Amino acid sequence: MAKAKSHQKKFDTRIDFTPMVDMNMLLITFFMLCTTMIKSQTLQIALPSNEKVEEEAQNKVKQSEAVTIIIDGKVDENGLSKPDEGMLFYYDGMPPAGNEILTNNPMKQIEFGSKTGGALPAIREILRERNKDVVAKIELLKKDWKDMKFSDNEEKNDSIYQVKAKEIRNDSTLKRPVIIIKATPNASYAHVVSVLDEMQINNISRYQIDRIGAVDSAMMILVQGQSK
Repeated sequence: MAKAKSHQKKFDTRIDFTPMVDMNMLLITFFMLCTTMIKSQTLQIALPSNEKVEEEAQNKVKQSEAVTIIIDGKVDENGLSKPDEGMLFYYDGMPPAGNEILTNNPMKQIEFGSKTGGALPAIREILRERNKDVVAKIELLKKDWKDMKFSDNEEKNDSIYQVKAKEIRNDSTLKRPVIIIKATPNASYAHVVSVLDEMQINNISRYQIDRIGAVDSAMMILVQGQSK
């Protein structure tokens, strides 16, 4: 008797993802409703005011008002800069012309971290002396601010103080210096930032960063030679 042929039933191995569609839509909807969208963030930058100033008056600085500060760094025997060491050079007015720097070099130098207290306290004293009219008025204003004389509300008191202090710093009737900041390639970033901080600490409203010139370099060489 012949055996009947056995036929194996073939199963379909395809996975049906149709039910997952509803699940995915449910999850997407859930996260859309429950997740806070990231808001775009912008950085506010205080730009100069759009006041009209005559070009000649803008570019011309009175010699008695100008103070130039030059930041220099020190390098080791391998030519690498030493961020903890450096020099500050400064002079009043405009640089002398021609060979006058040989006989009348107005530049002075201060060493960072020196025994006399370092460069920053010395520069601070110089800036405060040049800006003494503004500093005196700001000190009186600060006393009224501490005594809450502008308003009993702390936030409003601070706001009024800031407005009045800005008016004093920008008062053209007061004697205010113009600080010109320059840096050599060896100057450290930390020293440049420290000098810029001094502008805020001493209420200097007029300062600018400029490139070091050939006359500046010549005066630096001369004053360093005199100190040796």
